Amino acid sequence: MIDWLDEVLPPVFPATSKALNEPNGLLAAGGRVSPLWADSAYRKGIFPWNDPGEARLWWSPAPRAVITAESFRLPRTVRKLLRREQLSISCNLAFDSVIQACAQPRDYESGTWICDEIIDCYGRLQRAGRAFSVECWDTDGVLCGGFYGLTIGSAVFGESMFSRRSNASKLAFATAAPILFAAGVTLIDCQMKTEHLGQFGLIELERKAFEGILQQATTQPLQLILPGWLA
Repeated sequence: MIDWLDEVLPPVFPATSKALNEPNGLLAAGGRVSPLWADSAYRKGIFPWNDPGEARLWWSPAPRAVITAESFRLPRTVRKLLRREQLSISCNLAFDSVIQACAQPRDYESGTWICDEIIDCYGRLQRAGRAFSVECWDTDGVLCGGFYGLTIGSAVFGESMFSRRSNASKLAFATAAPILFAAGVTLIDCQMKTEHLGQFGLIELERKAFEGILQQATTQPLQLILPGWLA
């Protein structure tokens, strides 16, 4: 059994050690998604995710998939793609368009977890300088891919990606990640392991190790200022 969170009360989450093993990481239900709730959750390694029409669900899976400044690598195949593909990469020039694109149903699923509440929350965080987007543009100036995420201290929490052209989100990440790490980011939380991000040096950490690194990163002051155009 998991705890039910009252949305009219301040955000107080159960200890992550109470997360279920099956489904992996399910911790609590209820509550709401707002900048305050998001900040409180992510600092503890907790994030919201649920199918359309479900109650709000909160997760803290273990092991946790992350990319650190030490583990990050840029594969040779991706380097070749960056040189070959004539794409432009920007930051925070089309945040609303990116999150709306990420919210669109995928070919393999009928709905999306990115509801109006999520869009409103992250839009407010972006305007406050706490969330960001990375955009990929084709030669006609059409948005063809990208991703968005949240920053707390020197930690970046990747939220969602989309591609309307092969490799677009991959190249957006491959361009942005080295810039993020060079700017002082120490941890990119990917939540769960995927083949897409695995090639960039993704590692899996057990809960105690992840939460130790997370606490250090989120309490490390970092004013992350990214240029409008990355490439």
